[in-house]
Amino acid sequence: MNGAPRCCGDSQYDQSMHLRIGSRGSQLALWQARHIAATLRSLGHTAEIVIIRTTGDRLQDPAFAAAHPVTPELDGKGIFIKEIEQALAEKSIDLAVHSLKDLPTKLDAQFTLAAIPERADPSDALLCMEWSQLHTLPDNSRVGTSSPRRVAQLLSHRPDLQFVSIRGNIDTRIRKLREGQCDALVLASAGLDRLGTRVLAAVELDPAHPEHGREPHMECVTHAGHEHHEEDEVLADPSGHADWIRQRFTPDILCPAPGQGALAVETRADDTQAIAAIRPIDHAETRYAVEAERALLHALGGGCSLPVGALCTGGVRGAMLYSTVTAPDGEQLVTVELLAEAGESAESLGVRAANDLVARGARELLDVEVAI
Repeated sequence: MNGAPRCCGDSQYDQSMHLRIGSRGSQLALWQARHIAATLRSLGHTAEIVIIRTTGDRLQDPAFAAAHPVTPELDGKGIFIKEIEQALAEKSIDLAVHSLKDLPTKLDAQFTLAAIPERADPSDALLCMEWSQLHTLPDNSRVGTSSPRRVAQLLSHRPDLQFVSIRGNIDTRIRKLREGQCDALVLASAGLDRLGTRVLAAVELDPAHPEHGREPHMECVTHAGHEHHEEDEVLADPSGHADWIRQRFTPDILCPAPGQGALAVETRADDTQAIAAIRPIDHAETRYAVEAERALLHALGGGCSLPVGALCTGGVRGAMLYSTVTAPDGEQLVTVELLAEAGESAESLGVRAANDLVARGARELLDVEVAI
């Protein structure tokens, strides 16, 4: 079914379309695609999801990852989107749904981000079976993460921590935590929220445990009573996951990746029909925030392998951009917090923050190599 998206009918749906959505096959990616599909259906369109396997998916296989290390050049090409964009260019799909933080800071001119829906929680979360906060983890605890940004920032607070490179989808990583391959995990809150559906039972601690007797950590990881995965039989109840969310980090402790928590709907730049169809789901405040964050990252060299954190809050008016660059060993960090000037564009705010970071020594920190 190649070519432009087709019209669906007449009468009140004269302008409705059938849209083919390209998505990775992970549970989280499918949740995101189904969420956008449901929103489009509420606007009178029809939608189907086309699953596409990407280089980033193949890198979850340890053997493949060992043979194909992620270099800055590969990272900059978007390891989670290359094959999806190829399908978009070939018109076998009409739009693609991405986690915005996975996208390169600059897209090929033939594509555009036609919509950025309202952002979910942008924070990182600490998951642990026993300990309740970062500062209560025992000395030399093993933290599972493959992110240079998270490693560097965590080391700035806890230089004793050890890090275990853990890849795979959310369920795989939590299974590895359960198996004892690490003592704690750090994951994006948004992914946990999107897959969680209910309040879960508390973890039972041994009476001799230092935290025995504390009030159980009970957390609903999504809006109460709200069901996200209609028509999704794959998403089994992740029993125990939510209870392990011990801490959602504030940006002064662990500043999120630029664009974290936001989705992006990508189309062909010349597909005016598809762009018009999805325009209503664009959220202006979220777009301003993530464009500022991504402009900062681009000015610093781009790529999710850089230890750069950025979070813009406050909306289009009164936007505040908090950003940090941390040395790989956590011993040095540079932080900049800027308030947008009246009428200032998101790109200008991001570039201004990047320039301030560089002026304070961020470039020297970014030039230090690190192996995770």
